[in-house]
Amino acid sequence: VQLVESGGGLVQPGGSLRLSCAASGFTFSDSAMTWVRLAPGKGREWVAFIDSDGRKIYAESVKGRFTISRDNAKNTLYLQMNSLKSEDTAVYFCDYDSSRGQGTRVTVSS
Repeated sequence: VQLVESGGGLVQPGGSLRLSCAASGFTFSDSAMTWVRLAPGKGREWVAFIDSDGRKIYAESVKGRFTISRDNAKNTLYLQMNSLKSEDTAVYFCDYDSSRGQGTRVTVSS
């Protein structure tokens, strides 16, 4: 299993970013996927989930602002993040079956 996250960066409050996770080594189209984040001084937080049928679940803290999606033809998972807040600052990981990549850092600051 290999998961490679990208798309993080520095953004002002209210801004947007789209994270990507390139997956390989397993049958992506058959797999449920999760985004999680790890913020400074906080524990791991589950952010969003999508199953193989495209059903989605979000943490209350991001509902209405973040959208998880997948492109099975590209074996890629996405997280569109809008209306970003300082509390969204974290390293974001995509997660499959307890495997995750190196993460991508998101910093929300003016």
